[in-house]
Amino acid sequence: MRIPGIAALAAGLMAFAAGAETVAPTDVSYTDGAVETPLTDAGGDASNGRVIVGDKSQGNCIACHVVSDLADVPFQGEIGPPLDGAGERWSEAELRGIVANAKMMFEGSMMPSFYKVDGFIRPGNAYTGKAADETFGPILSAGQIEDVVAYLVTLKD
Repeated sequence: MRIPGIAALAAGLMAFAAGAETVAPTDVSYTDGAVETPLTDAGGDASNGRVIVGDKSQGNCIACHVVSDLADVPFQGEIGPPLDGAGERWSEAELRGIVANAKMMFEGSMMPSFYKVDGFIRPGNAYTGKAADETFGPILSAGQIEDVVAYLVTLKD
């Protein structure tokens, strides 16, 4: 009798984790560029955020920023500020806002809006040369944004 009970508990926990509540990109609330409320109730994973920041097919943050912690990743950029010390320069809410849509805090920023789905000027459908359709989504998911934020807050001088 105990095994079915444990299996039911495990299934319930997995369903809860899979059904984590997220804030839709169009429902994000910015206050002076900061986003106080996490985009998902699942929490962020700093180790996964580190991967996203350094992965050229995901966040690709290192295309524009230098991150000493990712010294093994080649061809780091110098267009944006170094991310070393980001966890001391900005609060968690500010980092969340910057990653989600930097233009809300820094007007004229060249940084992509990683959690935005509307208000673009002629967005394309990947690299097909065709206009975006109804499946056009954010660059990073809510969970990925929270992972990146969790990693960035660990970067201290």
